[in-house]
Amino acid sequence: EVQLVESGGGLVQAGGSLRLSCAASGFTFDDYSIGWFRQAPGKEREDVSCIKIRDGSTYYADSVKGRFTISSDNAKNTVFLQMNSLKPEDTAVYYCAAGGSSWFDPDYWGQGTQVTVSS
Repeated sequence: EVQLVESGGGLVQAGGSLRLSCAASGFTFDDYSIGWFRQAPGKEREDVSCIKIRDGSTYYADSVKGRFTISSDNAKNTVFLQMNSLKPEDTAVYYCAAGGSSWFDPDYWGQGTQVTVSS
C-alpha cells in the first residue's frame, strides 16, 4: 500500500519557521520526485517545491525561493520542507505528492497538513 504521511504543520506568526515532513512507503523511493503542493481557501492548488530523489535536483516556485528549502533522508524515505520567513500568504493546506514520470502530474498524494501564518 502506497502511503505519503505528512507532519509538521501548525500555527506560526509571520516571520517564523516550520518544517514539514513526508514519510513515504509502498513504492521505490529513489525512482520518484517528491515534494509539496499547497491550496489556500478559495484558490487553485499551486506547486511549491520538489526534489528528484535519485540526483537531488530541486525545484522551487518563485513565491518561495530563498525562504523554503527541500531535502531528503533517503535512508528513512522521508522528504523535508524547511519553511523560513513565513508570510500570511503561505497559509494553506500543504500536500505531499510523488511523481514518477513528472512530479507536476503526481501518481500519489498525502492527506495534507494545515499551515497557518498569522500576521
